[in-house]
Amino acid sequence: MEKIKELTQDKLKEITKDGRVVLEFSADWCPDCRFLDPFMLEIEKDFSSAKFYNIDRDGSIDLAKELNIMGIPSFVVYQDGQEIGRLVNKDRKTKQQVEDFLRSLD
Repeated sequence: MEKIKELTQDKLKEITKDGRVVLEFSADWCPDCRFLDPFMLEIEKDFSSAKFYNIDRDGSIDLAKELNIMGIPSFVVYQDGQEIGRLVNKDRKTKQQVEDFLRSLD
């Protein structure tokens, strides 16, 4: 998973233009985000047709506000440049919840 410290609108358009892209918004200080860390490699393997990015919410705060990312960890999924789903709230998420969400988009 590629980590992006500062996501701009231009970079967002560039990385989401082709195929399925999963953006995970998180922050280093967020314990609920760290809870998911051990599972993200498995989730990436289970959904290998998608490209995953970890977005530093604090370094990308302006874009996060534009996208209404107020709670973390949160996920936004794009298909060929269009947003197709989001799991956005401040609640801790389990591996099962994230995978169920990603499956629901197919």
